[in-house]
Amino acid sequence: MTVYRITDELVFPPVEEAEDSGLLGVGGDLRAERLLLAYTSGIFPWYEEGLPVLWYSPDPRSVLEPSALCVSRSLAKTLRQRRYRVTMDRAFEQVIRACAATERPGQRGTWITEDMIVAYCDLHERGYAHSVESWDGERLAGGLYGLSLGTAFFGESMFARAADASKVAFVHLVRQVQAWDFPMVDCQIENPHLIRLGACPWTRERYVEQLAVCLRAETRRGVWRFDDAFDVTADPGGGPQR
Repeated sequence: MTVYRITDELVFPPVEEAEDSGLLGVGGDLRAERLLLAYTSGIFPWYEEGLPVLWYSPDPRSVLEPSALCVSRSLAKTLRQRRYRVTMDRAFEQVIRACAATERPGQRGTWITEDMIVAYCDLHERGYAHSVESWDGERLAGGLYGLSLGTAFFGESMFARAADASKVAFVHLVRQVQAWDFPMVDCQIENPHLIRLGACPWTRERYVEQLAVCLRAETRRGVWRFDDAFDVTADPGGGPQR
């Protein structure tokens, strides 16, 4: 397979041309227009500080269907206890910087470079990128961020400073997007943590086909908030806490 050089032109090669690792192209920039084109094409950036931007479209792809969300007994107990107050889009930059600062086993550093932080904060200002926060009093205890186009949510990263804080944020996100009829949460790269929450591998072909369906819907652009009518009685785990 050929790894393509990405130029200033706003175009990506076909995702079917990606290497076995998922690597498709090298170069380009992180301006909003390119990032939005990447995600609508089934591509995302993933690279380390000091390297050119690397663009990936893995096969298989880790995806969670909201109806398949798995909540363990211990996590359900945490949810019932309402240990954390959960919000949306209240502290996007804090969340992404906390994700960047989190040490992860088996990784030498973070792929969330300063350029990535600036780029995704720009997408947040434009109403495409979103965060979910778990608060312990006034302390940000955990959270996640990603972006959304149509009825697809593309998860980028999570962090936790207290037990189950990121998982609580994730559960609330998944339940809310399910209420909005989102058919998938893109988890990108498979890992044991996401598998336990219900993510499973999809072929690239299946992913691209579902993405095309999601993109037919209007994007929920702007600041996200949990629905006032969100049914918190349907599940003993509880719903959004404000």
